[in-house]
Amino acid sequence: MTLLALERVCKRHQAGRSERVVLDDVSMSMQAGELVAVLGERRSGRSTLLRIAAEIEPPDSGVVRFAGRELHGRKGAALGEGIGYCSRAPADREAGVVLEELMLAPRIRGVRRSDAQALARAALERVGAAGCAGHFYNDLDGAESVRVSLAQALVLGPALLVIDEPVNAVDPPEHEGVLELLRSLADDGIAVLMSVSESAEFPNADRKLLIRDGVLAGSVDPELPSVHQLLAEASA
Repeated sequence: MTLLALERVCKRHQAGRSERVVLDDVSMSMQAGELVAVLGERRSGRSTLLRIAAEIEPPDSGVVRFAGRELHGRKGAALGEGIGYCSRAPADREAGVVLEELMLAPRIRGVRRSDAQALARAALERVGAAGCAGHFYNDLDGAESVRVSLAQALVLGPALLVIDEPVNAVDPPEHEGVLELLRSLADDGIAVLMSVSESAEFPNADRKLLIRDGVLAGSVDPELPSVHQLLAEASA
């Protein structure tokens, strides 16, 4: 069964008197355990696509379905209910100690403190960040921040992980480790939807979708040559 489906999704952003089309009639789908990379440059619509897929913001038109049910654009309603969205630090408040932050979501759902702590430690162990448990978020480097963000999403056992530019603030020597982690999560059966720049090399993706000016321009087989060739063909 299709896990995630976007059907003819459109999104516009208003800036003063002008309006910009961010997503234009976008359709895509994902299966459980699939790793899909959306490639695009800044202002291509890639981040908005991910935010709509995670139900963080609603589309202006079109339909988003997750696990067979239609999402209705209620901001964040699906987060923790099968969808995990990875952000670098807790939003809207000062970031605290990693282990305590990871325990919050299970505690809010009525999980006992000892069990919530066990879930948090297991999630950190899974992403290779067990040593970060006692650190403050603000003390993490780029790679640690990404791993802890993934652990925070994994605590609630999502079927889909959405992560925007996972290696953007990560030192190049650490890129391969982060990308291999995402591949391993998909191999465990968790669907992973991520965005990267057009120039990024990511051979481990099951599919690469290219987005330009809000339009999904095509799909690149991971076994085939670079995205730049597809861009050249699309511009010809």
